[in-house]
Amino acid sequence: MTDHVHDLRSVREATDRLLNAVAKLDNAALAEESHLPGWTRGHILAHLARNADALVNVFEGRPMYESGTARDADIEHDAGRPLEEHLTDLRDSGARFLATTEPAQDWSRTVELRNGVTDLASNVPFRRLVEVELHHVDLNIGYELHDLSDGFTDREIVFLADRWSGRPEVPPVTLRATTGEVWHTGGSEGTPVVLSGPKDELLGWLAGRGPRGAHLAVEAGDGLPELPPL
Repeated sequence: MTDHVHDLRSVREATDRLLNAVAKLDNAALAEESHLPGWTRGHILAHLARNADALVNVFEGRPMYESGTARDADIEHDAGRPLEEHLTDLRDSGARFLATTEPAQDWSRTVELRNGVTDLASNVPFRRLVEVELHHVDLNIGYELHDLSDGFTDREIVFLADRWSGRPEVPPVTLRATTGEVWHTGGSEGTPVVLSGPKDELLGWLAGRGPRGAHLAVEAGDGLPELPPL
């Protein structure tokens, strides 16, 4: 069962960890490429700040973003700011998000995210945690997938395995962690694939991070499937 109180505490901790790491950078470092193609580190930081504000909109019943075009324009506009501006924006937007979660509310209600996607309000804190943690990895500043907690990694694997389930462009895939856990994803068509490896590598493949499964063993099937973009 989702524990939004635990997840909000994890969001605070992850945000503090991110802010402390980013504070050690300089303006030149923010202009360098991140792990995400076409995005500098500044683009990622701008996205994280605007995502926090977008989730405030979700909690308050407004559209998450004005439009996809406006979302992209805001990120592009803010990407080149100096370090101190990024830090202030990240800190303030994160605080606004947390403040929105503090009043008594119906955590079992359904809220609307982007592109018509809906979810329970109680799941939104974990969605914010995913943004902070994975994009911290994307910054390419020394925080890696294997640094993520086991609890986070397990939950995100479950979430992403469910996301890719039933997709006709993805063959049936069985994921076997070296620690013994097994997950299933993909559709029902095509040659079944069995992938095995460390949980952080399995998460990397599911999330399109890292070398996309370069260190996973393909125990059955026609090779490592190519997943669509998230």
